[in-house]
Amino acid sequence: MSRPVSDQHVAHKKITKVCCLGAGYVGSPTSAVIAHKSGDLQVTIADISTERISRWINATNEKELPIYEPGLFDVLECRGRNLHFTADIDKAIEEADLIFVSVNTPTKKKGMGAGFAADLGYVESATRRIAKVATSDKIVVEKSTVPCRTAQSMRKILEANGKPGVHFDILSNPEFLAEGTAIKDLLSPDRVLIGSLDNDRGKSAAASLAEIYANWVPRERIITTNVWSSELSKLVANALLAQRISSINAVSAICEATGADVDEVAYACGLDTRIGPKFLKASVGFGGSCFQKDILNLVYLSESLHLPEVAAYWKQVVDMNEYQKSRFTKRVIQSLFNTLTGKKIALFGFAFKKDTGDTRESAAIALAKNFVQEQCQVSIYDPKVEEQQIWLDLSEPGVDSSLTEAKKYVTIAKDAFEAAKDADAIVIATEWDAFKDTELDYEKIYEQMNKPAFIFDGRLILDSKKLEKMGFKVEVIGKTRSELSFE
Repeated sequence: MSRPVSDQHVAHKKITKVCCLGAGYVGSPTSAVIAHKSGDLQVTIADISTERISRWINATNEKELPIYEPGLFDVLECRGRNLHFTADIDKAIEEADLIFVSVNTPTKKKGMGAGFAADLGYVESATRRIAKVATSDKIVVEKSTVPCRTAQSMRKILEANGKPGVHFDILSNPEFLAEGTAIKDLLSPDRVLIGSLDNDRGKSAAASLAEIYANWVPRERIITTNVWSSELSKLVANALLAQRISSINAVSAICEATGADVDEVAYACGLDTRIGPKFLKASVGFGGSCFQKDILNLVYLSESLHLPEVAAYWKQVVDMNEYQKSRFTKRVIQSLFNTLTGKKIALFGFAFKKDTGDTRESAAIALAKNFVQEQCQVSIYDPKVEEQQIWLDLSEPGVDSSLTEAKKYVTIAKDAFEAAKDADAIVIATEWDAFKDTELDYEKIYEQMNKPAFIFDGRLILDSKKLEKMGFKVEVIGKTRSELSFE
């Protein structure tokens, strides 16, 4: 049973030095907020990429940081005081009392479990590095999203390879961050979850970590569980959120076929206190680093436990997400007179959501590739995604010719006006505020587009009636086609 840390009175070691292995989307914001809120704690972020570390150290504004996250630059004010970045991983490990392991855990591409299971190669490598270097006791904290029982594997590696007399305590402390609001989520979390072994050493280690978070998080929000429950809670939380998105996206297909309005349906259902309004926004599909990966991980776990019906249930959430992308592509093609050959589409947005430069599993990638297959010219504009990242996402790993092929059909625009010039249609793929009709001069855009000029709102951010008065043919996900309307 989970328990608030405030209910525990456990003797524990006070942590004075923390290190985080991994300077990415999770490790750096988390460590920066910890340092920002804990002036007496020395926090070091270590990464094998010297280029990335250099950018973290030398950035003078948010545009120069390795990642874009609103509010992140503000909490980096403690750089050089009690927040440090280094490529000297061994020194960071040796000096730390507590070590966060926050490395990448992508879905396996080859071997057993390919396409579903998490690749724990980076986690294992980091764990072996800790065992090799450490000469004093350490608390090792899983921060990466990992399958159940990963802590047990880490413990085995540490115990088998650690130096005599050195003891390691393993904790699970999953992150529940949403990109775009990560700093807000860290400063005011719904909960902080700490999983430990149910023995004195485990409880002591958990209390040490809890004391760090208690510098700014109310004690009643710091919850401890056994380590297995903590690991599974992260996967289940993301699966449940993604399930809601796939559910409303399935409803959006029914809405388009019947004349219902998915926004109105979602609003009506969201007023039910048992349901609530969050994650009931229909779209062209969910993306990001966690949702699909965690669901597939849950599918693999279910299959491994000989629960095929459970696996099939969760797999359908991902299948519905893929269906939504292909369904949206089909709607674009049908609306543009059943062919895209020789036409131009302006793709507004490439990040998987607004307020981030992250493109992992972005629906825009699938849309762009689908349009290219139809021999359509695609002009992409995103205010935060770097050009190099777009080309990387549109090419096949290890196939040089795929990038050459992509560049035959794809251009990257410097702004929305350039992207839409001489276009037959605009596709809203990311819900950036800058793309709303209250922010962007769509009358000017309409003037320079081919006619009829179409807009496909895949994120429900536009005032369709306002745009139709300008002359646009507007198609909105989850809403009846304009030519089928009663009006």
